[in-house]
Amino acid sequence: MKHGSTAHRQLPPADAPSRAPGATTLHVVRDDVGLPDWVKRRVLLLNATYEPLTALPARRAVVLMAGGKADTVHDDPLAPMVRSAEWSVQLPSVIRLRTYVRVPYHARVPMTRAALMHRDGNRCAYCGSKAETIDHVVPRSRGGAHAWENCVACCAPCNHKKADKLLSELGWTLRASLVPPKGRHWRLLATLQDLHPTWLPYLGEGAA
Repeated sequence: MKHGSTAHRQLPPADAPSRAPGATTLHVVRDDVGLPDWVKRRVLLLNATYEPLTALPARRAVVLMAGGKADTVHDDPLAPMVRSAEWSVQLPSVIRLRTYVRVPYHARVPMTRAALMHRDGNRCAYCGSKAETIDHVVPRSRGGAHAWENCVACCAPCNHKKADKLLSELGWTLRASLVPPKGRHWRLLATLQDLHPTWLPYLGEGAA
C-alpha cells in the first residue's frame, strides 16, 4: 500500500454496528463441544502496515471482517466457524485492517505484571528459574520505586530469601540490565498474559 494515497481514519467504537451486505445474525458452529467459549477468545488486530494495534474480542473481530474492514492474516485451526445466511468464516488468530489507522504514540510503556514478565522472559532476575512474582531490587521499605528500573521478575524462593535486603548485602547480581521496554507493541504486551503462537512475529522480541 502506498502511503501517499492511503486514507487515514479512526477505528469505530467497539459496539458500533457493522454488517456485510446481506449478512444477518452471526452464528457460531462448533464441531467440538470441548472448545472454549468462542466469545472469550482474543484476536490480534494489525494495522494496514502490519503494526500490532490491540487484541480484540472475537465477536468484534468478526464484525470488522463481516463489514469488509479487515481480512484474515492467520487462521486458527482450533477455532469454531461463525456463519450468517450468506457469509461464513473460521475464527482467525490474527486479522489486518484494510485501511491504515493513525495511532497516537506514547513513549513510556506502563509497567504491568504482564509486561514485566515479558521483558524478563518469565525468568527470575537473580537465579534464572521460572518467575512467579515481582520483586523490588531496592525494597520499597528502603526507598525503592515501583518502576521499570527497580522491578524484576522473581521466583518465590529468591523473593523470600531476599526479603527487604539490598543485593550488596546478599552478594547477588542481576542477570540483565533494568531498562524500560520501548516500542508500540509493548503497550499491547502490557495488557496480555497469554499469547497465541501466531502473534509472536508481530510483537517482537518482547513476546518471546
